[in-house]
Amino acid sequence: MKKMSINDAAEYFGVSKEAIHNRVRRGSLQSVVENGVKMVLLDETQAKTGRKTVQPRRNTLSNDRYYKLLEEQNQKLQSRVDTLENETRSLRDQKEQMLIAEREKIERIYKEKDEQLKNILSSISSQFMLNAPQEAVAEEEEMLEAVIESEVAQESKVVSLDRHLKKRGFSTKKIKKIKARFKKSAKKDERIIIVGKKYYIDTKKYDYSDIIG
Repeated sequence: MKKMSINDAAEYFGVSKEAIHNRVRRGSLQSVVENGVKMVLLDETQAKTGRKTVQPRRNTLSNDRYYKLLEEQNQKLQSRVDTLENETRSLRDQKEQMLIAEREKIERIYKEKDEQLKNILSSISSQFMLNAPQEAVAEEEEMLEAVIESEVAQESKVVSLDRHLKKRGFSTKKIKKIKARFKKSAKKDERIIIVGKKYYIDTKKYDYSDIIG
């Protein structure tokens, strides 16, 4: 006969200590008490067949399969995440390119319109300014100013410098100084439109604070 403690028997059979106690109570296992400690008695048959199955081993195999399944699912999810990130990045790049192209298109359209407007104004100005009496020139300039402001009102705010300064309430001395600045910068400053001897500004599109002050 082989003797072992309850703990050793539970480990040997791969069951809980309570299960060993139940077997002892049912009589499937014999036991003795030695020095106040209950010992389980195993005969040769029980000793040889005690570990028909080993629970920890089954758990290990089950856990291995479980972790392997989790790892496979993880890899699939990571692959899907990578694909989505690439698609998102591609869409973002396409959107940025579309916005850039649209902005460049709008800027080109406005630039072309500005050039066309300047050319038209210069052409009209040249035609009525040549050999025209001073009174007629003044009258034509007023008519032209009205045409300019009405034609471009939908897309810009073109107004003569004189009218703008009067609306601002500047003094005569201040207006003379500002006009001198405009005269100095007019030919090289694309913000200033010249018609005859008058200057026009687009207050909606440009900032003239550096000249007007």
